[in-house]
Amino acid sequence: MTVDVMPGGEEFFSSSGPQGVLLLHGFTGTTSTMMDLARRCVAEGYSVAVPRLPGHGTSVEDMMGTRWEDWSSAALAAYDELHRSCESVAVVGLSMGGTLASYVAENRSDVVALVLINPLVKHPGAELSEGVQALLDAEVFTFDSIGSDIKKEGVVETSYTATPLACVKSLFDALEGVNDNLGRITAPSLLLTSTEDHVVTTDNGDELVKRSSGSVERIWLENSYHVATMDNDQELLEAATLKFLAGRFSR
Repeated sequence: MTVDVMPGGEEFFSSSGPQGVLLLHGFTGTTSTMMDLARRCVAEGYSVAVPRLPGHGTSVEDMMGTRWEDWSSAALAAYDELHRSCESVAVVGLSMGGTLASYVAENRSDVVALVLINPLVKHPGAELSEGVQALLDAEVFTFDSIGSDIKKEGVVETSYTATPLACVKSLFDALEGVNDNLGRITAPSLLLTSTEDHVVTTDNGDELVKRSSGSVERIWLENSYHVATMDNDQELLEAATLKFLAGRFSR
């Protein structure tokens, strides 16, 4: 199995204070998408964890051997580890990182706050899922890359150049359970939604607004695509996140 980590895919941990922030990257992506925001959180005095999800940041071949159970277990373990050294912990997630952040909040009632950036929480439908399965049955194991959906010129996300379809199917299957349990989320959420997103449809955010048992504050990002943490609205996103976290941790 590959052990070399892609430049920009390294894990990051900083123990700075009694409040912790766990940041979770997206599907086939790397920790690089969360690092600018992570550094801003460190500067505010928070302890920060940005784990590399299993199968990510190395090679597509490594990812092919992982499934939702691996990613979700890693997210829960990272939360629990951070919480052991912090009084309270907030969770921030981009794309599938938002799926995982929601899953953590569904299973850990002491999550103090969620920041969800273009999160995937809704099953895309039977037709798409069946199409993925048909490709797998035909022994087609990868599809085009979904990375670097970024509007800002010259910015490229560090991500895989292909998408492993068995992993896609695993994620789709898990979404039903995550969606069914959105009502178990009691933590307040900041939802950041790009008005134009070529990876995750905006109705995913609508699901959170409708079904979460916690309050949901929504901000629309009008000048960014999917990877908004690296796009034109980055400063707006980071400032809103820090303001939201400060308000939750002070309570």
